[in-house]
Amino acid sequence: MSIYKPFRAALAAGTLVAMSVPVLAQEAGADIVLTPDRSAQAISRSGSAVTVIRRDDIEKSGSTNLADVLRQMPGVTIVENGGRGQSAFARIRGGEARHTLVLIDGIRANDPSIGAGEFDFASLVAADIERIEVLRGPQSALYGSDASGGVINIITRKGRGGYRGSASIETGRYGSTLGFAAISGGNKDLDYSLSLAGEKGAGYSAYGYRIGRLERPAGYKFENDAFARLGGAARLGWRPTQDFGIEAGLTSSYNKAQYDEAWGRFPDTPSKADARLTTAFVKASLDTFDNRLKNTLSVYGQYSDRKYSSVSYWDYGFGLGRTWDKYHYNGKRYGAEYQGDLKLDQFGKLIFGGKIETEGLSSRTDPIENSWNMAEKFSVTQQTRSAFALWQLPVGERLDLSFGGRIDDVENADRFATWRMTGAYRITELGTKLRASAGTGGKAPSLFQLYSPQYGTRNLEAEHSFGVDAGIDQTLFGGRLTLSATAFHNRYRNLIDFSPYDLATYSYPVCPASQRYTGCYLNIGRAHMNGVELSADAVLIEGFLTARAFYTHLVAIDKLTDKHLPRRPENEGKLAFRITPIDKLTIEPTVRLVGERYSSANETLRLAPYARFDLRVDYQLHKNLNIYARADNLTNAKYQEVYNYGSTGRAFFAGARAIW
Repeated sequence: MSIYKPFRAALAAGTLVAMSVPVLAQEAGADIVLTPDRSAQAISRSGSAVTVIRRDDIEKSGSTNLADVLRQMPGVTIVENGGRGQSAFARIRGGEARHTLVLIDGIRANDPSIGAGEFDFASLVAADIERIEVLRGPQSALYGSDASGGVINIITRKGRGGYRGSASIETGRYGSTLGFAAISGGNKDLDYSLSLAGEKGAGYSAYGYRIGRLERPAGYKFENDAFARLGGAARLGWRPTQDFGIEAGLTSSYNKAQYDEAWGRFPDTPSKADARLTTAFVKASLDTFDNRLKNTLSVYGQYSDRKYSSVSYWDYGFGLGRTWDKYHYNGKRYGAEYQGDLKLDQFGKLIFGGKIETEGLSSRTDPIENSWNMAEKFSVTQQTRSAFALWQLPVGERLDLSFGGRIDDVENADRFATWRMTGAYRITELGTKLRASAGTGGKAPSLFQLYSPQYGTRNLEAEHSFGVDAGIDQTLFGGRLTLSATAFHNRYRNLIDFSPYDLATYSYPVCPASQRYTGCYLNIGRAHMNGVELSADAVLIEGFLTARAFYTHLVAIDKLTDKHLPRRPENEGKLAFRITPIDKLTIEPTVRLVGERYSSANETLRLAPYARFDLRVDYQLHKNLNIYARADNLTNAKYQEVYNYGSTGRAFFAGARAIW
């Protein structure tokens, strides 16, 4: 179904100007990437589909909400269950959220306490992020489990130069207030950075907000779902000699939010969630053999703690009843990893290493009132051993190839091998880069899927994927226009899904007898994804007008039913302009367009297409002080990312940002 008519021209213009890895990665200061090959590399030599979002783009998207930042990326779909503070998950190229590996400063951050090991972006406050690199396509050969769809690497700020400080404050609709402060600095021997960010708001009802068709009891008004978030990040680096250095990092976030239970007669409930996430690492590097071999040893840990007070309302004809349960989940992960970077002169570079990692999950269910659940408590850990290698091979002056592989051995579960290869060919006279990649992915079953007393299945196997893509990056008119285009194909098999329910017997007949009426996890799913990613950056009028656009076409099919997978729009795009009418004043209008999709499996609960218009105005009062105002959803479009869950109305915000 087509997008709203007033915006068709905008989409067509964006597509013409556009073709796909956003040019964010091509701009000055962003030509070195870390994620595609686990080592610093010029993006012009990478055959991977990689996108970089820089610090200033992150700040303009709202400094504490990463979900909004990631909406700038082609091939990335964000699903948020309501407004700020509600759960938000990222899918890459149509994969599930559990197929997206999230790294924080290169350290795996997916939460082992979440059902399938996904990463909830609501649990992380964006405190002083330097850049985000998004790597699309299967990357398990480099990063192991969780990376079968792609990788999002969140890189916090590293101190450099003299002392630097910054602070910002913002307020606006829905009782929203946020603040941010950071200091950093460094020299050739020592660097440091420290930041703190917080946000709170009265919010709006996650369920039912601005959805007039929903039934409510007489006189009933949807309640607002308030939230509060606080997070910080710290990094410290010390290099006592030219050949040896050590750095340490810490990130910690807390999210407290009211939410609406998805089940029951009236899903607008007084449910509450508290989530804490902390990650830390220490990394030492040593250059040996006259700088031919760089050795890096990392020790890291992660702790997550999530508590839910879940309330549901039911009506069986005897009046409104209530059930109330409390859930508590703890996740932990710790490990050590070695990586060697060996220079082979004209034969390129060999990157190799190994990792040993332990994951743990503790879960407790406490039925409080009229509950169907049983009191339940369990705790489990498992260890994974991994080994990997990647060969970067330059062939002449124009062609760069890479070949890599990895083995992951999961204790008491599965062992799987993955591979990856890429190629990039540069025609510098024409400003052209041709690139391609292919590889396989693997996703080990989560601890909950394996060991949950009610739903777990001990003999689950790893999920597997295969993906291939090919693209072109082109610069024209002396760099004033940069275009990219990528075509991709992904296949998933052995997908873990919950057992199908039989309405005739009110049971899950394919599960063991002990789980016949609770259900179980099985390796039963298969899916295919095909698509095209397009994007562009253009300087339309030097010093006055620039434009940026992206468009993603995705067809994601469940091969068991031959129907579209839920919550994957077939068409999605964005068109943004930057206007500088006078010195120190910047105006940035943005249109985001999302096509038709379905909220549930089997193409049920259709979600209408929508177009959202945002506007930001920034003025530099002083060389160290900027003030700004922004309007979200200026046209007050009504849309849903999850069926019956609301989205922001027209909202205005104002703030100030200072540096010193």
